[in-house]
Amino acid sequence: MAIAVGQQAPDFILHDSDKNKVSLSSFAGKNVLLLFFPQAFTGVCTKELCAVRDDIARYNTANAQVLGISVDSVFTLAKFKEDQAYNFPLLSDFNKEVSRLYGAIYQDWILDMKGVSKRSAFIIDKEGVVRYAEVLESAGDLPDFNAINTCLASLA
Repeated sequence: MAIAVGQQAPDFILHDSDKNKVSLSSFAGKNVLLLFFPQAFTGVCTKELCAVRDDIARYNTANAQVLGISVDSVFTLAKFKEDQAYNFPLLSDFNKEVSRLYGAIYQDWILDMKGVSKRSAFIIDKEGVVRYAEVLESAGDLPDFNAINTCLASLA
């Protein structure tokens, strides 16, 4: 299923790297930047999330909560977050339900891995409406952060 701009964002509940349940709906009244990424500790994923970490003031100014989502376990994500000092939650979609719900999943990936999150970016506004959607086919590509930042600035 593909998520389209203008539709209500599907709600979900996932565990964060601290083992707490986090729902999308708990951020009502804030903009949310969902960043699906294939796997912790890989080069492109680390580069992407470190860039977001280093630019967190931009997201805070836009009243935006950043959420990173992958199919890694909460334990892997806890170590990844600690090692890279990420300043936003990392959520485990270990059962692959949210990645499927958002149309952000590889059926087949490298090394015969199946069901890995596609690198994707979604902006959900304060009312829960999708304002930006980008699902990348190549895990080596990064989301268009210029377009993301322009979208968020228009919502602030």
